[in-house]
Amino acid sequence: MKSITDSLKEYARGITGGLLFSLPLLYTMEVWWLGFSLQPYHLLIYIAVTFLLLLGYNNYAGVHEDATWKEVIIDSVEEIGIGVILSIIVLWLLGRIDFSEMRIDEIMGKTIVETMTVAIGVSVGTAQLGGEETNGDNNDRNISGSGQAVLALCGSVIIAGNVAPTEEIPMIAMEIDPLRLLMLVIVSLLLGAVILFFSNFTKGHKLPSGKIALAVMFETFTVYIIALGSSAFMLWFFGRFNDIHFTTGLSQVIVLGLPAVLGASAGRLLIKQQ
Repeated sequence: MKSITDSLKEYARGITGGLLFSLPLLYTMEVWWLGFSLQPYHLLIYIAVTFLLLLGYNNYAGVHEDATWKEVIIDSVEEIGIGVILSIIVLWLLGRIDFSEMRIDEIMGKTIVETMTVAIGVSVGTAQLGGEETNGDNNDRNISGSGQAVLALCGSVIIAGNVAPTEEIPMIAMEIDPLRLLMLVIVSLLLGAVILFFSNFTKGHKLPSGKIALAVMFETFTVYIIALGSSAFMLWFFGRFNDIHFTTGLSQVIVLGLPAVLGASAGRLLIKQQ
């Protein structure tokens, strides 16, 4: 059983992380509009996907390495609850929700859209901003391939989610020429490779140089695919694929793929190391 002091510290880290990672979205006008324009099934899908991400993150990189699935589920539900409370407070302080004048469905829509990103930030903040002492022999967790994929997905959502709902993404995609789009893909891959190399293979991993190069290349392409997938999902969720050509949609995915791959590549850094 955790003491009251430990619980309060954990909640404080969660609140800090939630605001740290989600504050830009809480101040974004496009996200406020989505609160009353999205269909209910969109919101349900958003809640379900976020809950699955929280389960994955809390299982592979949460505060308690030996947590049971029951504890992981409870932590995930708590984080969504904290996300709801933080979203309501901030949106009310900003004057974006008014309980006396706005319809309940509009309030709920705005709150749900904001809550999901806040909840992921709460999860990351709880695990990363401080935490319990561990001995030096148990600093690094052995994370499976599926675990790394989950962390990459969480990282891409946290970073790219801040710009996915903005008007700048479709505007850039409409105006960008094919050469710049290709260069954007190349730059995204190069940045991903650099982050992966310094976040993984410089931390005590003793591999021959040839194997390191192959491993970095494989993980870079894997992470880039994850980043593009998460970008496509977020753009679909925010209605950016409505009534557009396939090439325009692909351009939007590649444009958003740059911040997404940065987050996905750094996802392994979200693994708690103390």
